[in-house]
Order: sequence, then structure tokens, then C-alpha cells
Amino acid sequence: MDGVYINFGLFIVLFIITAAAVITVLLLFRKIRNIKLKLNDISDTLDDIAQGNSNRKILAKPNDMTSAICYKINEIVHNLRGQVTDLKKAEETNKQLMTSLSHDVRTPLTTLIGYLDAVQKGIVSGAEREEYVETARRRAHDMKDYVDMLFEWFKFNSNEETFTVHKIELAELTRTLLKDWIPTFENTSLDYDIDIPDKRIEVNLDTDAYSRILNNLIQNVISHSRATHIKISICMLNKYVRITVADNGEGISKQDLPQIFERLYKCDKARSEKGSGLGLSIVQQLVKKMGGMITVESEPCQRTEFIVQFPLADKSPC
Repeated sequence: MDGVYINFGLFIVLFIITAAAVITVLLLFRKIRNIKLKLNDISDTLDDIAQGNSNRKILAKPNDMTSAICYKINEIVHNLRGQVTDLKKAEETNKQLMTSLSHDVRTPLTTLIGYLDAVQKGIVSGAEREEYVETARRRAHDMKDYVDMLFEWFKFNSNEETFTVHKIELAELTRTLLKDWIPTFENTSLDYDIDIPDKRIEVNLDTDAYSRILNNLIQNVISHSRATHIKISICMLNKYVRITVADNGEGISKQDLPQIFERLYKCDKARSEKGSGLGLSIVQQLVKKMGGMITVESEPCQRTEFIVQFPLADKSPC
């Protein structure tokens, strides 16, 4: 009798083990089937993405075995979508740039050729001839400035721009740069006010990049503001140094102010006569590359202030 109970008990154990094994196999097959279906779904989604539909996402529950893969693919697709968007924007910008280039170069070039042809053919003489030559000279310089700006822009955006950031003494460097501008201020009858503290101001910057920032901001005033007065000042803050370039020119309207640093943007009045629309955008990118920030404040027909801030190399008190 005991043997019967033992055999029956053994049968029950074997039955349970067998049932558990069958259930495990069925669950495993179901899991494999679900994974296969999910992989097919992933494959179909990737095919759709490859056809250009970057808005597709792969849905997965957190407890799915493929969830980590799905989330990673979604992240890659999201980043890819951002890169494609940036590429499209860059392509559109380049198209606008080439259109602007063909117009902005062709116009002064045509004028330049016209004036030089008139001089060469003897159509003008005396004082008028000298005036034509001077006009041609100015047009040639305008073209050179434009080409230089384009070269700087393409170099900056092709990642060929290199920076050598090191600790510099900002006050003396700024004075040295402004000395070269004094003759220009005087020749253009532009009153100037320079306010730079005597104390040392140490900032981690690339010397050439800072020179381009300051020179571009000053050139922007001379070329576009129609100002009669310019003020360049440096102020020490708690952890920052602030460089301000201000003028009393035409100013910038409220609707133009938010777009002033955009590529190829030209204000309707102050910047429409000439210029590439790249100068202030380059300035902003240079400032950001060196850990600074730039803002602009303006009241039409009263004042415009471009304010650049850089972190001090050392914590210096005010």
C-alpha cells in the first residue's frame, strides 16, 4: 500500500514538473513570439524612417525585453531628426547667402566698372575725374570688406576656426585696439568717449577673437548707425567684465531687435544700405565660443548699446 502512495506521489511530482515545464515552454514561445513581432515592428519602423519619415517612434512598455533597444532607437531617430532640421536650415541659409552674395557683389562691381570705364575712356576729366576715381576706390573697399566677412563666416561655420584661449589683460588690449580707431573717428567726425578703468582686468579669451568682436561692433556703428557719438566702456562686475559699445544713432526698432543677431538679417532702415547681414551673427558666435554673452538695447533715434560680458579669470572685487 505504501508503494502505491509513493508511486502516486511520484506521479504527482512528475506531473507538476511536466506541467511546469510545458507552461514554461509555452510562456517562452509566447515571449519569443512577442519579441519576433516587436522586432518585425522595429524593422518596419526603421524601413519607414529610411524612406524619410523621421516622425515615427517605436512604442514599448518598460518591462518589455526590447524596451532598451526601442528607447535607444527613438533617441537616435530624435537626434537624427534634429540634425536633418539643422541641415535644412543651413541649406536654406546658404541659398539665401548666395542670393545675397550675387546681389551685394554685383551692384558695387557694376558701379565700380562704370566709374572706371568713364575714367579710362576720358568721359570725365579734372575734378570730376578725381571724384569718379574716389568713388571707385570706395566701392572696391566695400567689396573687400564684404568678401572678408564672407570668408570669415565660411571659415567659422566649417569648423576651421581655432581658438587659443588664455589669460589676457583686457584693459590694455582694448586701449591698444581703440588707438587704431581714433583716426577713423576723427575722419568721420564721430565724437568718441572711451572709459576704461586703470586696474588690471584678467579674462580668459582668444586675443584675435576679442579683437574681431570689438572691431565688428565699432564698424557696425560707423557703417550703419548714422551716429555722431560713440562710447566704448569697460565695467568690472562681481564675477564678470562688461564691455559696452553705445551710440546715439538711428537705433533699432522693436520688431527688428529680437532678430538682430540672426544670419543675413538686415534692419529695414539702419542696415539696409550695405552690409552682408553676417557681422553681428559672427560677433554673437565668437562671444558664445569664449563663454560670454551679448545683448543689445536700443531706443530708436536715441541710443543703441551692445553689451558683452565675459567671466573674469579670477574673482576680483568691484
